[in-house]
Amino acid sequence: MRTIAFRQALREAMEEEMRRDPNVFLMGEEVAQYNGAYKVSQGMLDEFGAKRIIDTPIAELGFAAIGVGAASNGLRPIVEFMTWNFAVLALDQILNHAAKMLSMSGGQFSCPIVFRGPNGSAGQLGAQHSQAFENWYANIPGIKVVSVSNPYDAKGLLKSAIRDADPVVFMESEVMYGDMGEVPEEEYLIPIGKADIKRAGTDVTIVSYNKMMKVALGAAEELAKDGISAEVIDLRTIRPLDWQTIVESVKKTNRLVIVEEQWPMASISSEISYRVQKEAFDYLDAPIRRITSADTNMHYAPTLVAAYLPDVPRTVSLVKEVMYMKK
Repeated sequence: MRTIAFRQALREAMEEEMRRDPNVFLMGEEVAQYNGAYKVSQGMLDEFGAKRIIDTPIAELGFAAIGVGAASNGLRPIVEFMTWNFAVLALDQILNHAAKMLSMSGGQFSCPIVFRGPNGSAGQLGAQHSQAFENWYANIPGIKVVSVSNPYDAKGLLKSAIRDADPVVFMESEVMYGDMGEVPEEEYLIPIGKADIKRAGTDVTIVSYNKMMKVALGAAEELAKDGISAEVIDLRTIRPLDWQTIVESVKKTNRLVIVEEQWPMASISSEISYRVQKEAFDYLDAPIRRITSADTNMHYAPTLVAAYLPDVPRTVSLVKEVMYMKK
């Protein structure tokens, strides 16, 4: 094992897949000459050349459409959005073309494309640049949604996404690109659709994904000081969701708290709550609880940013509530 940055893990995944398969290429704003807006594609232009590392205009709908067309004709594009906030401009191509290509062609055309980039808030960037979109894309049949929290998962899942025959929405976090983590020297893949238990526990299950995993794991550390053993599950893949891992954990702990960056209405936690009460109602010793972003836009002021996002103290308080402990 070696310790590398999150951005390097993503870069290695793309480089390895591009060396393996000449049909793989990367396109997006500033991915080539500028080495990527977040330096994820640093050095890739020098190795693969301008035909496979392609700078695009600031026109998300246009270059997403080029990617979908290329994927429908046998290539395997990786389309990088500078942020998923900008990708709403390309939603027509993702929703109405990439996701529907296989079914509307009667199975004649697949669309092996990866749309990737940073998702969610990144500090004081204002309301239009601070939204989390996992639940939006998870609601679309025909695509897979991956949302990663660490370098190991990022590399293994991005490699699997590039090889997948279906369109994959791959969500990262702008504030995590510099995070360090252990990654094997040898090649490895992580299957899409499998959650991971990051911390074993017996008293309560905490489910999260992407950068909110830091909140979940931080809460578990604090809870341990009070003798509460929290099992922490990283979803990793939002669609398809690994229900079995969640349900089996709840059968053991009898309590569930979900931490996510989505707005509360029709969120991932809403879907998880429905499924768990359906499949494991008799095992629950307390109501399922969740902590989400505030049901409003995230504004610029740091005090409002702090009030908007889930944090460790509020998560700890919620866990103690389902444990029927005094806060």
